[in-house]
Amino acid sequence: MENPEKIGLVVEGGGMKCAYNAGILDAFIDYGISFDYCIGVSGGAGNAASFVAGQRGRNLRFYTEHIHSPRFFGLRSLLRSGDLFGLKYIYGELTNSTGKDPLDYPAMMESATQYQLAVTNAATGQPEYFGKEDMKQDDYRLIMASCAIPVACHPVEINGQFYFDGGLVDAVPVRHALEEGCSRLVVLLTKSRGYVKAPQNMRWLYSRLRRKYPKIVSAIDQRHVTYNENLKKVYELEREGKAFVFAPSQSVKAGTYSMKEEQERALYELGMEDFKARYENLKKFLKTAES
Repeated sequence: MENPEKIGLVVEGGGMKCAYNAGILDAFIDYGISFDYCIGVSGGAGNAASFVAGQRGRNLRFYTEHIHSPRFFGLRSLLRSGDLFGLKYIYGELTNSTGKDPLDYPAMMESATQYQLAVTNAATGQPEYFGKEDMKQDDYRLIMASCAIPVACHPVEINGQFYFDGGLVDAVPVRHALEEGCSRLVVLLTKSRGYVKAPQNMRWLYSRLRRKYPKIVSAIDQRHVTYNENLKKVYELEREGKAFVFAPSQSVKAGTYSMKEEQERALYELGMEDFKARYENLKKFLKTAES
């Protein structure tokens, strides 16, 4: 008897654009869809953790309720923590077991889904991957690190190493998912089909802010190249029948730093709508994988 295929889920980041994949992840929970493996990057890593823990609706609250706190994003956060995104507030104070909106750590650990996330090593500029087994209750620095956008946040220290946003060098880690033994993938993107990333502007700013980390500056310089190669691989796998890709079916008004509740709710609902429109095709894809 042949071993069943290992089906993976890859969740892209994108700051506040991740409200889109939050909608799809909640739809997965509604329809009882689970995966053998799940990897998230940046905001997608935080969303994926809630999904693996089975916490429907939790991600939505971060895009529509918690954003109203001055400690979530903006000048107050910058003055208090030195970061535009208050990562210690978002993935610490709010997310800890005693917080206002805790992650169900025991449920995440007990889940049969293998959960990983991607980060970028600040010294080497190379991607690294960690799993839920590397986390401890109320210590979610790995998620903070995966979300630490270099121009908006300081690097996060873990075991004497410093890390930035995993999206710098592996925004859609389909290759790593395949290396982990997945034979088919469901991929959640935050940019519409046809998107092509342009070179990063404001080099004078990020090269000055992160001059201590020259490999990170180089990674930002090359990010448009690595990202577009990521997407090329994603759509190549889709053509081969090895990936099922969700991407926003309508133009996305929200940006990485958007803090408008109405836009975030609309993006979440678009994720729900896109899921429902393609549910039958997704079922066929997953059924074929299981047969």
